[in-house]
Amino acid sequence: MGCVQSLGRCKPKGFREGVCVLDLSACIDPDPTSVDESSSVVLRYRTPHFRASARVCVPPVAAKETWTVGWIQACNHMEFYNKYGAKGMSSWELPDLRDGKIQAISDSDGVNYPWYGNTTETCTIVGPTKKDTKFTVSMNDNFYPSVTWGVPVSDSNAPMLSSIWRDQSFTTWLVAINQASGETLVLQTVRWRMRLHIEVDAEKPLGKRARLCEPIAQEQPQVLVKNEPIPPNAMVKPNANDAQVLMWRPRTGEPVVVIPPKY
Repeated sequence: MGCVQSLGRCKPKGFREGVCVLDLSACIDPDPTSVDESSSVVLRYRTPHFRASARVCVPPVAAKETWTVGWIQACNHMEFYNKYGAKGMSSWELPDLRDGKIQAISDSDGVNYPWYGNTTETCTIVGPTKKDTKFTVSMNDNFYPSVTWGVPVSDSNAPMLSSIWRDQSFTTWLVAINQASGETLVLQTVRWRMRLHIEVDAEKPLGKRARLCEPIAQEQPQVLVKNEPIPPNAMVKPNANDAQVLMWRPRTGEPVVVIPPKY
């Protein structure tokens, strides 16, 4: 179920020296990916959730400073192919990441950059405070897409989907940021990966077409002993959802942009 670490206690120091992670857990649920064939237009699947939670202790903040502690996530790698037999494949792509122009791209919610979200994912401490502040910040992530049974650039909805392959890697950081200066302290770094392979027999009746292949269970996340720095693109727009492009890559002929980026 991933790892839980007890990482220390608060000490009476300044914020930078005294902020500490009391414990941290990171896991991917053991449930296999579920496949939904209830629609005659799309196949839907839902992967297990990645979950991360940390209990943090912040020492007294003497000055009129505001610090936010929370989760920042970036996508480091994405392969997402939907194959349609001999016709070709559709592919969700992050062009700058694919072409090696950037190391990672923000996986923010698209509103609260650079944070993954701003409900359970962050906590803001407004100084001055007179005593330790303890709190928990948590996040979760999973995939729940729809994939057309038919070729996405065809007028025909005839089922042609033959397989789905997805392999994505993420780095998730527990971070403290000074709201005035922008000073950023990386408290913990987690790496995780989600892989998926579904074989599809489009000639079978709806409800009996898809078969989940290995890996059924996901690798559990790694909590790194040594923190990694946050790449600049992980902190700013665009996020992965806005930057991704759906391509149609036929077996013969030129690739076609089906859905362009949103930014």
